[in-house]
Amino acid sequence: MDAAVQRFLDDVWSELMTIYKKESERINGFIGHRSLQAGVKDFLQVAWRDGKIHIDVEEPLDWMDSSYAIEAGRYIAELTDELIRSELYPQLRERVEELFLSDKLGLHFFDYRFQLVLTFEMEDEDLKICEHLVNEEKLNELQESLQKFITSKIMADLPVLPSGDDQFFFSRHLMNPDLMEQEEVVVDPLIQRLSDKLRSNRERLNEWIDQYTSAMDRWIQDIFLPRYFKRADSYSMDWTLKEDTPLLNLSEDGLSFFVYAALQIGKSKPDIREQYLKLAVQLGSKQAAEYIERGSGKFDSIDKGSRVEIHNNDVTQTIEVRILIEEEAAYGEALDHITELLQKGFPKEYKLKLKSKQKYYLPLKKMAKSGLHQFFAGALTYPALFHKLEVYANTAMEPYAWYKDTEPSEKSVMPGTYAVLGLGLYSSEYYSLVSRYMEMVDSEHQMIQDGYAEAFIDAHGVDTELIPVLVDILLAGNEEARPVKNFVIDRVELAEVLLQELLSKEIYEREQVLYRIFGSRTKLEKAVRSEQTESKLRVVYAKLMDLIS
Repeated sequence: MDAAVQRFLDDVWSELMTIYKKESERINGFIGHRSLQAGVKDFLQVAWRDGKIHIDVEEPLDWMDSSYAIEAGRYIAELTDELIRSELYPQLRERVEELFLSDKLGLHFFDYRFQLVLTFEMEDEDLKICEHLVNEEKLNELQESLQKFITSKIMADLPVLPSGDDQFFFSRHLMNPDLMEQEEVVVDPLIQRLSDKLRSNRERLNEWIDQYTSAMDRWIQDIFLPRYFKRADSYSMDWTLKEDTPLLNLSEDGLSFFVYAALQIGKSKPDIREQYLKLAVQLGSKQAAEYIERGSGKFDSIDKGSRVEIHNNDVTQTIEVRILIEEEAAYGEALDHITELLQKGFPKEYKLKLKSKQKYYLPLKKMAKSGLHQFFAGALTYPALFHKLEVYANTAMEPYAWYKDTEPSEKSVMPGTYAVLGLGLYSSEYYSLVSRYMEMVDSEHQMIQDGYAEAFIDAHGVDTELIPVLVDILLAGNEEARPVKNFVIDRVELAEVLLQELLSKEIYEREQVLYRIFGSRTKLEKAVRSEQTESKLRVVYAKLMDLIS
């Protein structure tokens, strides 16, 4: 063996075994025997760059360098392209493969598949060699374990359920071509079977949906798309079709499975689903083109009437409403149709395109002037439709969900927002609906409700019966919400009702409400001491101060 090659390998191996020994102690200390986990480590990269040898035992991330760096001797200058290819890499591979196939570091230290990468910065062109090693014995054992798991944990009747860890690994194995045929007829029945078993446990079901859709997304980005597309960077969704890659080897089954995976991902990432379907169209998928054009087929895509025409697409999550006759009945028909769509499972996070001669908007600052906003503001001009709007709102409201009528921003709002806030402004019958909405809203990420108290008071004033709903509105405010200028507590009866309303609240909630009304603790203290304040009112102000002392 060449002396320079020997010294390079010795330096690398000495450092690698030091790293692996520590990792082995860590892994053997926490990992139990999981039948669906063959092992942990599946990657090694040895690189010469920037004047040092770098060792990565985990696949490196673009935005950080977590490699182990060691100095190299002068021998590095003697390593030519020929030596690296003919001697250095084969010897490195031999050592790594021997260790990989052994149990020297523990039964579960290595996974059944292992990626070995060697890269060298060279004067003319950088060198990179990449290879996948497979432990066939471990792979066979994992295949057997997976089949037993499916029989005993997935297909078995309740109350039998997989553990949380096994559920995670199962989701990954479903999208592993080494372990499962990548066909919808094979994968989907298993997904649906476990989904059915978890139906009564909403938290576990949501976790399972996130797990298998995440596994599908990973398969698409790491395995399927790179065969046919170039990616702008590691985390971009900008994929460009390769000009030099023929699509003759793309099977109809492979393309169909890609489309199937894209549709499943849409359950949690609808925007990405549409992007994937557009890539499938570039690969020649007529099925994907049909989905983009007309939707999944679950819903009638067109509803034509004499007053209104409605088109919908659940895949692109869009609804188009064309008001043919500007009258109450047209808006009523559209509301009934949209509500029925949502009740049947149409995505609540949709975007609405409106074609109408009228342009109405709610008197709320910073609210997006979108077609969705315009449609509900138009419907709110007809009091006879208020009940339909309430039914729609109760159907649409969902925490941590967002309409798609605007780019993610401070104008993004929860489904049902336009209907609820409008009803609260125009009728006293819907205060309880407003309160329920405020309890559900994600105040950390949504801001539009911050200005609602001012608009509400402009519409209804401040009276004793309004204090409970006003408190709910204030409590739903974002942490950046400012004091409400027109919320004035200047009568004893108002202050007493506010006091009673705050008694049951937590201290931080009391502080939030009083800040939004009085501006600051100091201003409330001044009001308590001010001779211009009615004496009875000062007494109640003092009691309000005591609530946050």
